[in-house]
This record gives sequence, C-alpha cells and structure tokens, in this order.
Amino acid sequence: MLEKRDFYIDGNWVAPSTTNDLEVINPSTEEPCAVISIGSSADANAAVSAAKEAFATWSRSSKAERIALVKRIHEVYAARVDEMAQAISLEMGSPIDMAKTQQAPSGTWHIENFLRAAESFEFERPLGAHAPNDRILYEPMGVCGLITPWNWPMNQVTLKVIPALLTGCTMVLKPSEIAPLSSMLFAEIMHEAGAPAGVFNLVNGDGVGVGTQLSGHPDVDMISFTGSTRAGIAISKNAADTLKRVHLELGGKGANIVFADADEKAVKRGALHCFNNTGQSCNAPTRMLVQREVYDQAVETAAEAANSVKVGATNEAGRHIGPVVSAAQFDKIQGLIQTGVDEGARLAAGGIGRPEGVNRGYYVRPTVFADVTNQMTIAREEIFGPVLSIIPFDTEDEAVAIANDTPFGLTNYVQSQDGAKRNRVARRLRSGMVEMNGQSRGAGSPFGGMKASGNGREGGVWGLEDFCEVKAVSGWDADA
Repeated sequence: MLEKRDFYIDGNWVAPSTTNDLEVINPSTEEPCAVISIGSSADANAAVSAAKEAFATWSRSSKAERIALVKRIHEVYAARVDEMAQAISLEMGSPIDMAKTQQAPSGTWHIENFLRAAESFEFERPLGAHAPNDRILYEPMGVCGLITPWNWPMNQVTLKVIPALLTGCTMVLKPSEIAPLSSMLFAEIMHEAGAPAGVFNLVNGDGVGVGTQLSGHPDVDMISFTGSTRAGIAISKNAADTLKRVHLELGGKGANIVFADADEKAVKRGALHCFNNTGQSCNAPTRMLVQREVYDQAVETAAEAANSVKVGATNEAGRHIGPVVSAAQFDKIQGLIQTGVDEGARLAAGGIGRPEGVNRGYYVRPTVFADVTNQMTIAREEIFGPVLSIIPFDTEDEAVAIANDTPFGLTNYVQSQDGAKRNRVARRLRSGMVEMNGQSRGAGSPFGGMKASGNGREGGVWGLEDFCEVKAVSGWDADA
C-alpha cells in the first residue's frame, strides 16, 4: 500500500502537524490502496503563509517567466503521463485505457490551450483612443485556494493551477481526499519543473476541515471550487465574511434535445456520452428529450446502447466503463434508481444491483429510464452515475421549456439537421454551454454554467481573466 502522508508546502514535502490518517480505497476492489494524511488548520495556515510570502515576488514576475515555467510543467507532465494515468485509474476507477486516452491527457490539453491563450493575453491595455493616457491593468488576484473533485482530477487541477500561475497568483491546492494520488503526482511534477517555493502548495484534507479553512481564511483572496452545488453554497457562505472572490463550477442535469430530424446516430451517441466515465461528469447529457414521432425508436436504441456497454475492471484493457468512485456514490445511485422505479418511470435497461457476475467493487449497471416526467426525482437530481432519463416532447417550445425547467444550467445538447432551428434553440437554452450534433466545443472554449451550476468560466482567455483583478489607471505615461 502506498504511503503518501506528507504535504507539499513552500517547496518541500513536509509531515502533517498532527497524525490523522485516511485510507484511499480502490473502487474496483473496495480495498485500501494508499494512506494519506488529513490536514489540520495548522497545515492549511502554513500553506497559505507560504503562498502569501511567495506572492510578493511571483506577482511581479514577467509574462515570459510564467510562460517558461508552464512550458517546463508541460514537458515534465508529458514525460510522466503514463504514471498519471495509472494513479487516476487506481484512485477513482477509470479503466486504464480511458485513463490513458482521456483522463491523463486532459492535463496536457489544458496546459497547451492556456499557453496559447497566454501568448496573446495583454496584461496592460489602453482604454481607447478617446483616453490615450488611461490604462487597464490585469493584475493577479492574490493567494488562491483551489479545491478540486475526484471525477476528472487532472482536468480540474490544470484548469485552476495553470491559469493561476500564468496570471501571477500563488496557490494552495486541496484535491479530493477520495482521489488524491494524481494531485500528489502533479505536485512532484511542479517541483521537478522548478516552481518557485511557495508558489504552489498542496494540503490534503476534507471539505469541512481544510476546505472550510481555506474558504474562510483572511489571507486567501480567491476560492476556485469544483464540486457539488451543496458544497458550493456552503463555501460561498463561509467566504462571505472575507469578501473574497468565489469561482464555482458545480453540478449539472444536461438536457439532450433530440428532434425528429436528428441524424440516425444521435440517440446512441447521446446515451454513450451519458455513460462515459461511468456517468461521473457534471456536463453529462442525463436527460434525453425526444420528439414524440421518434420516441419509441429512441427508447429502443438507447436501451440497446446501454446493454452494449461493458462494465469491467480498471486494470483490464478495453473500452468498458469502470466502477463509480466510492461506496457512498454507489449507495446514492442505487437509491435513485429505485426511486425512479417507485415513481413510475419505465425501466428500459439496467436497474439496481451490480452487473451480472460481479460481486465486488462499486460497479453500476448502465441504466435507461423511459416515460420519465420532468418532475420525477431522477429528472431533478444529479445522479452522477450511468443513468439516463428519457422524456418525450411534442413541440420546440415544449422541449425548451422542459430543458430549462431545472435548477441547473451547465451544458445542454441539441440534435437536429435544421441549422436555423439549432441556432434558435441554442439561444433560448439557459446554460453556460450548448453542444450540437455531437460536435465538441473548441480548444480554449470557456467552461462553466449558470443558476445552480455555478459562476465564472474556466479555460482559454476566460480562465485567465477569472484569476485577475482589473485596475483602471489614468495619467499613464506611455513613454516611461
């Protein structure tokens, strides 16, 4: 079993101030695979103090220096990407092939995109021709508390750490205590790349401990959090007394609107997207809204897709899905599947219990519910498992109304061959992102939502701007 008890503070691996061990559970076997330490307020304070001291120097570094560091991070990360895939697979249950092709490479992907955005990012800009002696300065926010989830660990770590670095911020990272191993490897990468002492710090802990300490800390200027809406609300309340900036990327309940003129692969594509990463993605299209003319066939196609998805061990090669991350998640998903049955939804595929032949590990059957109404629990709550709810509709207006009738507003999806209709619907959907006809958003596109899905945007220039304060200056001497 791996022993990873130390924290990374002020450029060194240091022992926790008090002993408080936590076992990391391999979700494939339900057995411990590592032991970490849960940090205390003393550990969080030490990390924040190191970041505050380092900010005085790092905030004055040049854009070229910051870009050079991030390029070194990219180089080291790329050299250790297989190690990263292994860590992610072990800690959160991603099948190894998926960890190698999607999970670990998301880190290099975001680093590359941020480097591209930073090259053209102007930290000093003229206000306009009407005010030649005014300048708008984009300055680093300060010390940032970064709290990341277990479902796409490197996706979220790099979406926060890299823009913070590039804008001159210093930081304390608290990764999920459920899946901390990849972030500890990332700390090794930062050290190997030569990050100055105190610029990047890592303290493991839980939300009520280190997370609460960071979000309420008077010397933390910004919190960037990805996780549940419930936790996001608690963080916002705790941060209010210190008036720090709070960036939240929270849950989702994405609607995938399938019109009668959608292409023949739209339903299967949407179902498989829902099941990807064992359904553990905040932007998963978990509500499939299908026009009534093609509804019966869509239910049949989605059920066939679910039945075709293999569930298997994380260390086996293949395109199967793995377990969900923990016993708590498994129990929650099983309860919500049972609630769907109890509330009258028609079970078209899957159901409660583990897949056939599996008696160990947090494995869930890919599940499809038909004849769902948008008021059922399975249509309202984020399940965070491989569960798809199919809802019929008749008109475009009805589809938009159902899609928007949710507390969430992260990602919605539209499937139609009518370009004008797609554009029209995209404008009406209340979500931070809309993807249409299976086309992913481009590199550097902003990621984030509205309503209960949070605020702020990650990725590209928007991700850089979220870590900046804007200062307006008059009387600027352009010749100085």
